[in-house]
Amino acid sequence: MSLNLSQLEAHLASRSYVEGYTPSQADVHVFKAITSAPDAAAFPHVARWYKHIASYASEHDSLPGSSTAGAAFFAAAAAPAEKAEEGDDDEVDLFGSDEEDDAEAERIKAERVAAYNAKKANKPKTIAKSVVTLEVKPWDDETDMAKLEESVRSIEMDGLVWGASKLVPVGYGVRKLQITLVVEDELVSLDDLQEKIAEFEDYVQSSDIAAMQKL
Repeated sequence: MSLNLSQLEAHLASRSYVEGYTPSQADVHVFKAITSAPDAAAFPHVARWYKHIASYASEHDSLPGSSTAGAAFFAAAAAPAEKAEEGDDDEVDLFGSDEEDDAEAERIKAERVAAYNAKKANKPKTIAKSVVTLEVKPWDDETDMAKLEESVRSIEMDGLVWGASKLVPVGYGVRKLQITLVVEDELVSLDDLQEKIAEFEDYVQSSDIAAMQKL
């Protein structure tokens, strides 16, 4: 009794293996029933599968599963080609219908998508920050720059951290305050910050953003 390669070709047209989604003893059992490499032109799916299972030759004995499914397929596929052509509406599908395979594939896909989405949702959100260089100009050379800086630094906002500062000469004895700060972009509006600085009108003439860089 020989294996009907036409039936095996039809079986492997929509599957990678005789049973399941990885090489198993079912594949080994059917593989050993084929005496020589199938004709790739006549049986392309069988030839592809045969070459693939042959690459596991050294692992045949250790592959998982049972040869029972392979034996069942061999028995079913060994029937004369004429019987296969006649068809049998009462024949039991030993390996499940294509619809069942599709449903299983969709279930696995849905589980993987759900796992990916859950992992993505639990991933800590990156907080966007910027380093800003702010210049604050006084009214004249008689402005108390220490008080000016103290006033500026007194501003507190969520996501705002004041950094280093220095006084930069402008001309005619006037110096401006150049101060660095780090802000969380979602929490701190630089326009709002400059409005708060402008409220110290006894010291501040104006303020400008001299430089800004994303962290």
